[in-house]
Amino acid sequence: MQVTGNTILITGGGSGIGAALAHEFHAAGNKVIITGRRRAALDAVAAAHPGMAAMVLDMEDPAAILAFADRLVADFPALNAVLLNAGIMVAEEKIDLAIAEATVTTNLLGPIRLAHALLSHLEAQPSAAILTVSSGLAFVPFAATPTYCATKAAIHSWSLSMREQLKATSVEVIEIVPPGVQTNLMPGHAENEEMMPLADFISETMALLRRQPTPAEIHVERVKFLSEATKRGAFDQVYGMLNGGH
Repeated sequence: MQVTGNTILITGGGSGIGAALAHEFHAAGNKVIITGRRRAALDAVAAAHPGMAAMVLDMEDPAAILAFADRLVADFPALNAVLLNAGIMVAEEKIDLAIAEATVTTNLLGPIRLAHALLSHLEAQPSAAILTVSSGLAFVPFAATPTYCATKAAIHSWSLSMREQLKATSVEVIEIVPPGVQTNLMPGHAENEEMMPLADFISETMALLRRQPTPAEIHVERVKFLSEATKRGAFDQVYGMLNGGH
């Protein structure tokens, strides 16, 4: 994809990776619309970027997603890219059904529902892109967050299939695969020195997105310890290191 001249929707754009990518895409000359659940957080990001738009959306609500998509296309008919970034990561002790169901709804069903609602519009554009956000934990799971890891593995698989199905259309499917990044995704992540600094992750990710042709999967160097573990024949070793022998 070209990283300038787009009209791009970024879900989960009120904080963390979503807000940082919104800043970068805005600076690169794109019309950026951010969405999320918290109006105050969205407005704060948009206020710092004149011309950026903010719209509230609860990714757990199927009816709200449909209504949102209709309003979005009406208000921004040039929309040609969507970055499906919104997600939650919550620790589970054994099986916590409430956490599991909320995680699947937000991290997996939400992106699929929104992509479905926008796909016909995107296919009608001369050049379009769906960007998904999976995780290094899609490739080697962290046992303390089983449903989060499962949803990210599903997003990786879904991205592969959608890329194949849409290869004859104008819509690119690009998967961004973050490592642990210093954000507030989970308590303590922002201060954890073992996590990748957010600014470094964004800088490396944007550099990869600017490559022509754009890689189908965006793996910063830091995530390859996880995402390439199986390729290296090191899955068991990495899984053991990640999970403390669990």
